[in-house]
Amino acid sequence: MKSTKTASHSQEDAVIGKAYDAKLMKRLLVYLLPYRKYIILAFLALLVFTAIDLFASIYLFKIVVDRFIQAGRAEGLSLLALLYLLLLVAGLIFNYVEFYLVNIMSQKSMYDLRLHLFRHLERMSLHFFNRRPVGSLLTRITSDIEALDSMFANCIVFTFNDILIIVGLLGIMLYLSPSLTLVALSVLPIMAWASLRFKKNIRESYRDVRQYLSRMNAFLQENIVGMETVQIFGRRQRNFDQFETLNRSFRDANLRSVVNFSFFLPTVEFLGALAIALLLWYGGGKMLQDSQALTFGTLAAFLQASQKFFQPIRDLADKFNIMQTAMAAAERVFKLLDMKDIIVEKESPITKSIEGSVEFRNVWFAYNEEDWVLRDVSFTVPKGMRIALVGATGSGKSTIINLLFRFYDVQKGEILVDGINVKDYALKNLRSHMGLVLQDVFLFSGDIAGNIGLGRPDIELDDIIRASQAVQANRFIAKIPGRYQAEVKERGASLSVGQRQLLSFARALAINPSILVLDEATSSVDAETEHLIQQALERLMEGRTSLIVAHRLSTIQKADEILVLHRGEIAERGTHQELLAQGGLYYRLYQLQYKDQLLPEAEPAAMGI
Repeated sequence: MKSTKTASHSQEDAVIGKAYDAKLMKRLLVYLLPYRKYIILAFLALLVFTAIDLFASIYLFKIVVDRFIQAGRAEGLSLLALLYLLLLVAGLIFNYVEFYLVNIMSQKSMYDLRLHLFRHLERMSLHFFNRRPVGSLLTRITSDIEALDSMFANCIVFTFNDILIIVGLLGIMLYLSPSLTLVALSVLPIMAWASLRFKKNIRESYRDVRQYLSRMNAFLQENIVGMETVQIFGRRQRNFDQFETLNRSFRDANLRSVVNFSFFLPTVEFLGALAIALLLWYGGGKMLQDSQALTFGTLAAFLQASQKFFQPIRDLADKFNIMQTAMAAAERVFKLLDMKDIIVEKESPITKSIEGSVEFRNVWFAYNEEDWVLRDVSFTVPKGMRIALVGATGSGKSTIINLLFRFYDVQKGEILVDGINVKDYALKNLRSHMGLVLQDVFLFSGDIAGNIGLGRPDIELDDIIRASQAVQANRFIAKIPGRYQAEVKERGASLSVGQRQLLSFARALAINPSILVLDEATSSVDAETEHLIQQALERLMEGRTSLIVAHRLSTIQKADEILVLHRGEIAERGTHQELLAQGGLYYRLYQLQYKDQLLPEAEPAAMGI
């Protein structure tokens, strides 16, 4: 079936994002709330771990220096060393518990978000997919979700850990020596300036990274799927050059991010070292002047605290980058989730068995604004009638099928099934009564039975076998090891074109549809296979409403009525013999296909239209 896919890259890839967006975070918290017990337990473990770490590494260190080492006492030192070891083991246990709980929470919440996003995508119409690169959508559901997972696992709890450590250390430092604390904090204004500059630059460079990643994914997906065409028409070098350009842009964007980090992280390291140097200068001099006012243990503990104080600041810079990444990813994900489909069901749609009558009533349709593909098309297909649609490429044949399945909605007129507008039906109910066979058959990875039944619980193996027998597919299935459980490779690569086509017939017939639609269904099979299919279709279309789109006029000669489409309008209608007798467009199409054969006895009334 035809589509009007546009080659535009979505602007959502260029989202810069903020390091923190309260509205986005509020929406993300919806996915965290079901697992809040993990967050609460992780926070408790975090508090215990932080308290143990600060007490053991700073206060206990001060006690050892002042009361034992400096005093020359050995008694009790072994006990303190054992206490330090026990505290270290306890801290490691609580750190493990915290890490485990946070990652459990992250994985479960991202599992829910990923399902929500995929369910949303499945509900979108073809109009949505025809206007977006597949690679860009894959980036949303993989890379962007991964970015959010990284934020949940590394930022939600651990950012509070860093803040808690900074606050705790600041309190300890003030307790140990307010004057030394002021010296240590004297470098913070410079650090604040460096952080603001880093924040501005990293936002812009990250935007470029995500934009080029999405473009590269879209390019790869398109070219890997179309590799056969690439190789046949010798596009390998051209495609390589295009990918090299994208890859270079992606590399350069990443290098700009590296440059920003290369500036910021050494700056923080230098300022931290500068603070230590100032403390050694000021604190050492003060201790030498009055050892009672500032003991060696206090100075040593303060230096230990200062080194720890700047570590969470460095960690916050890393978390800022993760948050920057995640907020931009969240904005793109929620922008996708907020997109409304143009195909909307009514609040209480009709769910009923469909008999099979079809009517197009003054239908006008355009894929793009008022570039009309169908113009005032009207026809009726009573239940059990076979109608064929013929015409040149672009005449609107496949568009009629698109509209019947309600992949798109008409701009003017209406389409009725059993006298009811298709917009009034539940989409699942409407489509479950229709069987569709396309020229390009899509087969999923799995087994043959799964590709025919498509996992529908109402289709059992016996139904699959009967459908396969009806279309003669059982002949080749019986020769395959494993038969209906035989593995089908991606896109049916292990099967011939004719075999894939036969499976698509079996797939359509397994649901026992009220309306059978064949869109160029026999154009890809050889004469022998087509003969087998025609025999099966003659039996299967009996009593079933059938719409047949075909280029081969031999496949539609027994149709009850043939509609000849020309530039979106019905130019002619009638039976095969009636249309030949008119000598119009249908006659010319027939003459082109059978110019080397004798025409039937019915002479045309005219040669042109």
